[in-house]
Amino acid sequence: MEHISYSRDTIIELLRGHGINPTHQRIEIAYALFSRMAHLSADQIMAAVNAKHSETSKATVYNTLNLFVEKKLVREVIVNAGKVFYDPNTHEHHHMYDLDTGELMDIDSSDLRISGLPNLPAGMVSEGVDIIVRVRSTARPA
Repeated sequence: MEHISYSRDTIIELLRGHGINPTHQRIEIAYALFSRMAHLSADQIMAAVNAKHSETSKATVYNTLNLFVEKKLVREVIVNAGKVFYDPNTHEHHHMYDLDTGELMDIDSSDLRISGLPNLPAGMVSEGVDIIVRVRSTARPA
């Protein structure tokens, strides 16, 4: 994926391009994600947005992130029931999750091979395959 330097002006264009009204809080939430191009949790995004001025509620962050996912601006990556990341990289790729550090890293889709998928129910089509490889240090007991 090519690296783009995001300013608040380019974030406004990005939001509009996805049919999202660029309110101040939406701009700041998108900027927190896209200026870092990192996998962040909702709490990490809220901390980044509120670092200067504590004005964005948890509900606003979650509602905005849900909108961003719905509009395909970001991907939601659920590594387990209690840990969700938001990924600004919407190109086809997979992930590696470090259980020791909590870090989520990209895996290029060309680095994995899938030999087949199960038969799909009638009337269904595949929309994609998301793979999360969970790793831990060999020094840590399972």
